[in-house]
Amino acid sequence: MTALQPTLNAAFSAGIPQAKSDTAPAIPVKTWIAIIGATLGAFMAVLNIQIVNASLADIQGAIGAGIDDGGWISTSYLVAEIVVIPLSGWLAQVFSIRKYLLTNAVLFLLLSVACAFAQDLPQMIVLRAVQGFTGGVLIPMAFTLIITLLPKAKQPVGLALFALSATFAPAIGPTIGGYLTENWGWEYIFYVNLVPGAVMVGMLYYALEAKPMNLSLLREGDWAGIVTMAIGLSALQTVLEEGNKDDWFGSPFIVKLSVIAAVALTAFIAIELTTKKPLLNLRLLARRNFGFGVLANFLLGIALYGSVFILPVYLSRIQGYNAEQIGMVLAWTGLPQLLLIPLVPRLMQRFDARIIIGIGFALFAASNFMNIYMTNDYATDQLFWPNIVRALGQALVLAPLSAVATSGIEAENAGSASGLFNMTRNLGGAVGIALLQTLLTKREQYHSNVLMQSVSLLEQATRTRIEMLTQYFVNHGIVDHAEATHRAVVAIGRIVQKQAFILAFSDTFYLLGAALVVALIAALLLKKPNTLAGDGAH
Repeated sequence: MTALQPTLNAAFSAGIPQAKSDTAPAIPVKTWIAIIGATLGAFMAVLNIQIVNASLADIQGAIGAGIDDGGWISTSYLVAEIVVIPLSGWLAQVFSIRKYLLTNAVLFLLLSVACAFAQDLPQMIVLRAVQGFTGGVLIPMAFTLIITLLPKAKQPVGLALFALSATFAPAIGPTIGGYLTENWGWEYIFYVNLVPGAVMVGMLYYALEAKPMNLSLLREGDWAGIVTMAIGLSALQTVLEEGNKDDWFGSPFIVKLSVIAAVALTAFIAIELTTKKPLLNLRLLARRNFGFGVLANFLLGIALYGSVFILPVYLSRIQGYNAEQIGMVLAWTGLPQLLLIPLVPRLMQRFDARIIIGIGFALFAASNFMNIYMTNDYATDQLFWPNIVRALGQALVLAPLSAVATSGIEAENAGSASGLFNMTRNLGGAVGIALLQTLLTKREQYHSNVLMQSVSLLEQATRTRIEMLTQYFVNHGIVDHAEATHRAVVAIGRIVQKQAFILAFSDTFYLLGAALVVALIAALLLKKPNTLAGDGAH
């Protein structure tokens, strides 16, 4: 976490585009402090997704949770987070940005400590759900402050800081989580929030302007939209998180939740398009840059969270890595972004933002295609360059994509734009992980069937291999020849299954690469905005 501060300093000193003094007034120091405090909060909120996932097995063992039920430790956080993100713009108007942001920031820290003291699974699920609700506030509010407090010329700097939360935090989460779990214990993945969290609260308390609450907005609230959205997103997120484990539509629970999600979200869209004061202005999606920007952002979420999910699973299942070893491999996706992201605003000053977005998506896609020919020996060394290329791509994408997508968004629509933009990226992550889990299962079965056709007792090579393994087991203490033969057959079956899994993992990276190619196409359809970095527009 301490590595974050030099990056933040560099972002608004040496590495930012300087607007002309006659076109853009100096930005107050308090504004920068508010922006940095808010983005630090967003960083911690996103970090808490991956840092907990890296330590999930240890947490499950400590509180006596089974593997299946323990998944709700992550699911409860994600469900609450995705529901509150689109709500935050309206709630900030009701309670004032300062009160709303500070209250949730303090609660987030208190709940982090409470999670470390959870005694059983129900306690942990409830605490993580409430923590997700408070943490989810920090993400869109940081984005909203950037596009409302900063002039257009300086927004790329703020969006580069925000990119640290959106792309760097997921990449570095397993590294931090793995190290803390292996060396200090799983409780410290929650304690790690306290010091940067205290800094965040202090910065926000000092820098945010106090304004009166507007509780009268509660009477005018789009309550039908709020209820249908909350029910629909909760059901959809749960379906995506739990679907593969429960055999999707073979489970009555998943079928019922899918119907609820479809009905509620359809009703939500209809309500938002017809009510006079909607919770979210969905008509923003009809604007070319915002619509294609949101689509590209959704696909970015699939690849961003999908790759952070699939790599640890591969390294654990195939290579036998522990949490700390996995974190060290993924560090090469996270750490280079600390150096690259602060340079993005300067690149946006010199080049068309759409070119930077396109190069970023192309590099990110290439990093996944580099992993489609995996073998049994594919481990740390082989993943080094794909992870470096992935870091380059991720660092280049988010800040310019956010800037182009939100260019021309009016102040009154900033809350809706922030809610939609950030919700779709998180939703893309949930969809991506669900797709990858299912694809991994189905493709492993497919490759196993194909490989087993070649591993037949009718083949001389198979019989020879069984005889060699049988002799190996006999030489190592198995007296019964039949038992040794049985073990030989089982060993061959495991080898085949492992190879099938390796081929299936290769297929998952192909899917991620394909999603990013579609995102690249969406980015190519963006038009050059009238106002962006360096023009001094407000």
